[in-house]
Amino acid sequence: MAGKFELYTDKAGEFRFRLKAGNGEIILASEGYKQRASAENGIESVKKNAPDDARFERKETDAGNYRFNLKSTNGQVIGTSESYKSASGRDNGIESVKKNAPDARVEDMTA
Repeated sequence: MAGKFELYTDKAGEFRFRLKAGNGEIILASEGYKQRASAENGIESVKKNAPDDARFERKETDAGNYRFNLKSTNGQVIGTSESYKSASGRDNGIESVKKNAPDARVEDMTA
């Protein structure tokens, strides 16, 4: 099964999106956006930037876990991963974003 973006509103009424892999696991999540169009632009930016390995910022947390950010060409973070227990898990997450994001459909859950 292919990956998909879910566009939704959070408890604060902001628009957010998350990218799910084919197995249903969340592999990337956005910040909150005041405008729906901004969240939609964020999805398009993820699709465009995901294939470029240089756009991924690999991080280790103070607690010893691993995560990554996907950045746009201007350096802004457009998506953040869940926390992983190992660097290899994080790297597998990055590969999953690269594979799933470019062709992922968007499921609108805001209605």
